[in-house]
Amino acid sequence: MTRSIVLDEPGVWRLVTADPPEPGPGEALIRVVAAGVCGSDRDLYADTRPAGFAAYPVTPGHEWSGTVAAVGPGADPALVAAKVVGEGHRSCLTCDSCRNGDTNLCAKGYDETGFTSPGAFAEYLLLPARLLHVLGDDADLRAAALLEPAAVAAAGVRKVGPRPGESLAVIGAGTLGVLTLQLLGAYSPVELVVVDPRRERVEPALEAGATAFRSPDEIGPLNGRFDAVVETAGASGTAHAAVRLARRGGRVAILGIPGDPADSIPTTLIVTRHLALHTVFGSTSADWAHVVRAFAAGILAPAPFVTDELPLEDYEQALKLSGSPTAGKILLRP
Repeated sequence: MTRSIVLDEPGVWRLVTADPPEPGPGEALIRVVAAGVCGSDRDLYADTRPAGFAAYPVTPGHEWSGTVAAVGPGADPALVAAKVVGEGHRSCLTCDSCRNGDTNLCAKGYDETGFTSPGAFAEYLLLPARLLHVLGDDADLRAAALLEPAAVAAAGVRKVGPRPGESLAVIGAGTLGVLTLQLLGAYSPVELVVVDPRRERVEPALEAGATAFRSPDEIGPLNGRFDAVVETAGASGTAHAAVRLARRGGRVAILGIPGDPADSIPTTLIVTRHLALHTVFGSTSADWAHVVRAFAAGILAPAPFVTDELPLEDYEQALKLSGSPTAGKILLRP
């Protein structure tokens, strides 16, 4: 028997016991070792996800790591017992978007593990084997559970295309922000400034490679200074701040989904500064490949950002903890 969380509707959940699922053709059954909790999971619980990006009932959990327990017909039997992580977007691979490499924008419609398909807040997870990325035998699966947000961070970093010796900035020092800092630090920037109102985030940000930490009310003198800016906070005003920080001809990537629908980006500033503005929703297969390589090389080292590990039945407590200003990444350990 296996256990899983089922969120029947916003705010209403139960712990379910059932037989483990059987992998079908091309599928893999994963024994989940660790599953991360993030702001999107809180949004799913509170019904504040953007329209069309959630379906109830659902087993949440889109950040995970584990080992392959079994595979179905047509899947590579060599995968069994491998340490793995996996992409969340269940793309078709045949539409124009997928063939262009935008697997997160699949034309068949939005379908993502933990939001519309059963996720990893469970002892076992079933998904197409083609979505798996195999890790080394010595990989730390506790740390590897953070590779999903790292893939989103990589999407933003790859969009802005940092070059050695540039001035870079990150808005937000949560999990997504510190992972972005680690990836940007690999490009040897002349400065790497992080902006966040929470003084509790100073130490994690500096450990991740930031050269300076600033609160939002301190960044006025920095406006127009940075070659590239990555926004990871998704808070009211943070996208606006990212645009203001970029120099003329600079590049900006917006990763966070603002909680305030009235928040606006100054289009006049975008045009007069001739900015390249990018947005990111999820991550592509290429982004995943990028972070798996960075993880294997030690460039990406997310283990220090894990602050709490809880059993599956403490799902609601994990959601609450993940919203604390002192919390790093919260893991459920099925």
